[in-house]
Formats: sequence, structure tokens, C-alpha cells
Amino acid sequence: MTTRITTPFSATSTAAEIVQGVDLTGRRAVVTGAASGIGVETARALAAAGAEVTLAVRDTAAGDRTAADLTESTGNKEVHVARLDLADQDSVAAFTGAWDGPLHILVNNAGIMASPLMRTPQGWEMQFATNHLGHFALARGLHGALAAAGDARVVSVSSTAHLRSPVVFEDIHFERREYEPWLAYGQSKTANVLFAVEASRRWAADGIVVNALMPGAISTNLQRYITEEDLVRLRAQLDAAEVFWKTPEQGAATSVLLAASPLVAGVAGRYFEDCNEAGPNQPGTRGGVAAYALDPAAAQRLWEVSEQTLAA
Repeated sequence: MTTRITTPFSATSTAAEIVQGVDLTGRRAVVTGAASGIGVETARALAAAGAEVTLAVRDTAAGDRTAADLTESTGNKEVHVARLDLADQDSVAAFTGAWDGPLHILVNNAGIMASPLMRTPQGWEMQFATNHLGHFALARGLHGALAAAGDARVVSVSSTAHLRSPVVFEDIHFERREYEPWLAYGQSKTANVLFAVEASRRWAADGIVVNALMPGAISTNLQRYITEEDLVRLRAQLDAAEVFWKTPEQGAATSVLLAASPLVAGVAGRYFEDCNEAGPNQPGTRGGVAAYALDPAAAQRLWEVSEQTLAA
């Protein structure tokens, strides 16, 4: 039985508080989806601590505006922008192929949520393709750079929505079952946790640690596919459950903890929420982590399926 990791931080802690006193000078970081929401605040905290930060974004114009803002607010001129469309494997390959030198921090932050049924040209369901397969290919493509760092950290941003669905291996891409946006989102977020479990096992000898997290309930443009009616209903459900709504600065805190804090050095294959390792989910509650999301056999199976999918 492993000891649950706890820190002095909590749900109300901000990303800036996490990096107070942390020096990331000489360390290089990539944050996906860093032109909006918690991605911006994750990148801001890492830049403020002295890291060289690359914003990996679909919209490079938005990325350039964000980079200018981060440089102005932190004084760090080493904030760069590179194009990355996680749903496009050619884009992922171009990004990883262009990367040169070691990479100390990779924050797999970008994602889409509860979108209508969309498919990539390969026929993959879009949420799984973006949230999992894109980040899976990105991390594998950057493996050499992460290994070269000697003590790299990979952060996989999941969600409490992982409680909605395990990875349904029999029909991952909704080819035979009826498509349901939230089930598809939940499945992709479970995949984000399983990735952390298996990558930690496979890459331990390279000094690479991988952890997953739930950032919290934050109002960002991740909700762009959700109708106003759905959003009102979702907010009512969360408010009824007395969910604490976080600012983007608070939402980025757990990502930054796993990316940069000495408090979790060497910790791998875990799932965090509110800046602490989560316990098992209790039926009927919205917190904690599902047993199926930490299942080593499922994690290994997902890795193999993902490799096969990308190779097809």
C-alpha cells in the first residue's frame, strides 16, 4: 500500500503560490492548449519561475498574443509559440520533429469537451483522438527529449468526468454504440489517467515521471461545444453538489504542482485533485479516482491499442 501524497496546498491555492520560491531557470517546458483557460495560467507560472516555455497551440495568432502577455507579466523573454493540432497526427509529428534538445516539463493540457460527434479523417472519435491519442503521440514523439532531461515530468490533465466512463475497448470510437458526448469525454479523460499509469511504468528507467490530475470546476472556453441550456443544467448540478468554482489561476495550481514543485519530486503514476493525491472515488460522490482509471492491466492494454491505432 503506497502512502497518499499530501501537500500544504489546497483547492484555493493558485499556480503563483505553488511556484513561490521555485527556480526553474534552465528548464524547458511545453504546455499544450496554452492560449486559453488554465493553459495560460500554467504557462504563466512556469515562466514566472524562470522556465523556457513553449506554448503549443492550434491558433498561433492567439498564441503570440498570449506569449506577449506572459513576457510582459513575468519579464521572461523565453516564451515561444509553436503550432500543434492534436487531432492531426501530421501536426503532432511536425512539432515533435522540430523539437531540439532536452525537455524537462510536458503539460498535456489541451482538450475538447462534450463535442457533437465528429471524426478525424482516420475515423477516430474526435474527443478520444484529441484528448488522448494526440497527447499520446506527442509524448512518445518527445520521449527522447524527455529522457535527455534526466528528471523530466509529464503532466496529464484529466477530469472528474473520468468517473462517467472507463475506456470501452470493445467500441472506443462509437462505431456500434450510440454516441453520447459526455460518455465520450469521460472515456478520453480516463485514458489520460491510464496513460500516466503506463508511461510511468515504461519510462521509469529514463527518469521520467508522469502524473494525472483533475484541475477543478473552472469556467473556460473548454465549454464551447456545450449549449447554454446544457451549461445552465450542468452549473445547477455542480452548485447543488456545492462544488467550489475555481478561478483559472486556482485551476492551474495542481498542474503546476505536478510540473514544478519539489514536494512531488519522484512521484509517478498518481492522480491528484486540489493539489493533493486523490483517494478512491466513493459511490455517489464527484471526487476521487475510479479504480478502473488506475488499473495497470487496462493501462497496458490502452498503450498497446493506442500504438496499433497510430500505426494503422
